[in-house]
Amino acid sequence: MALFGTDGVRGVANVDLTAELAVDLAIAAAHVLGEIGAFAGHRPKAIVGQDSRASGDFLEAAIVAGLTSAGVDVYRVGVLPTPAIAFLVKESNADLGVMISASHNPMPDNGIKFFAKGGDKLADQVEAQIEARLGEPWDRPTGLNVGRIVLDEGAKERYIKHLLATISTKLTGLNVIVDCANGAASTVAPIAYERAGANVKAISAAPTGWNINENCGSTHLDNLIAQVKEANADLGVAHDGDADRCLLIAKTGEVINGDHILNILASAYLAQGELNKKAVVGTVMSNLGFIKSMQSLGIKFEKTAVGDRYVLEKMLEHDYSLGGEQSGHVIMRQFSNTGDGLLTALQVMQIMAKSKKSLLELASTMEKYPQVLINVKDVNKDKLSSSEKIKDAVTSAEQQLGQNGRVLLRASGTEALVRVMVEANELDLAQKIAESLAQLVRLELK
Repeated sequence: MALFGTDGVRGVANVDLTAELAVDLAIAAAHVLGEIGAFAGHRPKAIVGQDSRASGDFLEAAIVAGLTSAGVDVYRVGVLPTPAIAFLVKESNADLGVMISASHNPMPDNGIKFFAKGGDKLADQVEAQIEARLGEPWDRPTGLNVGRIVLDEGAKERYIKHLLATISTKLTGLNVIVDCANGAASTVAPIAYERAGANVKAISAAPTGWNINENCGSTHLDNLIAQVKEANADLGVAHDGDADRCLLIAKTGEVINGDHILNILASAYLAQGELNKKAVVGTVMSNLGFIKSMQSLGIKFEKTAVGDRYVLEKMLEHDYSLGGEQSGHVIMRQFSNTGDGLLTALQVMQIMAKSKKSLLELASTMEKYPQVLINVKDVNKDKLSSSEKIKDAVTSAEQQLGQNGRVLLRASGTEALVRVMVEANELDLAQKIAESLAQLVRLELK
């Protein structure tokens, strides 16, 4: 099984993802990127950051050790969102970036994401080259040729200024509650939203190293929903552990997911003449209601595999400016080439401030089709594509739904499970089909 998944290398820290593996990954990455010309004959520079997990400390030390031993100068930026690392790589003209995070995964997990020069995630073929080079013999630099370590204390402030430069309208009067997931957003989001003019209350913004994503953040919305309703706030913002995405909560408690957010942004950018080629990129998980909303606005919808890296690839291929995922990863290429939850929230809040409309009003232009998602755990996900029984069952379900729904089965790229998703114009029908398919997956892939 490949070491790299949909979003870097992930696993249980100190079990799957060890210090030894982190050192080897850093060394192999330095060698591969150097050999494909990324360093262009100069002394290479890397940006290294992490989310708030306790295991990030030893993994950062290992990554830094590996890079500097390979002759790379390392700029440590501490706990910052993943999109901050992408921004800082581009802003400082660094040769690569490394983010140590497992995003929305539970605290015991951790991960390593690499960014190429310019701040883009590495292509699949480059990741495959890095994996193939792990542990190989190499000539070690000595003396003046070993890398140095610099603590970049101004990185957070530069990232905040970048975020604020993307909006032109003050958010004065907007009452916002932000759930920072006790993760990387804790260090940045409340400050950025306040400086943008909003009245901000931050919750789950006290990381201990062990409480990231614990009953908070974008995967646990109940507390944020309750607080938004109790305070009659204009909106709630829920980040995940590394803040590369966000979900929003309307004043009345409704969840506004990535499809709704994309719908709001696409509509606004289209009206402003800022939606390049009148197109939006989504994924196979995008809600059918979103796709139909785009069609009604005359906006072309392009579909990719799940993963913001694949969304970006499609955007770059066709020079599209907007794309994203239902999970809340949104890419606005006029500002960034990666999903950024803080940037996304600021853009939606600016639309609210300009239009004088509530979040629910803006979101209501899209009809969301009932969607049932079942995560089937403890199965051999690698056998999914070869099961004829499962293929036949999916075909039968698709025929039953016709134009009023769809079915998607996919192996998770970040977790050991199979996702069964069914959409239909009636919730009961979607639930019935999803449960039937999930049961078949359990039986066939055990």
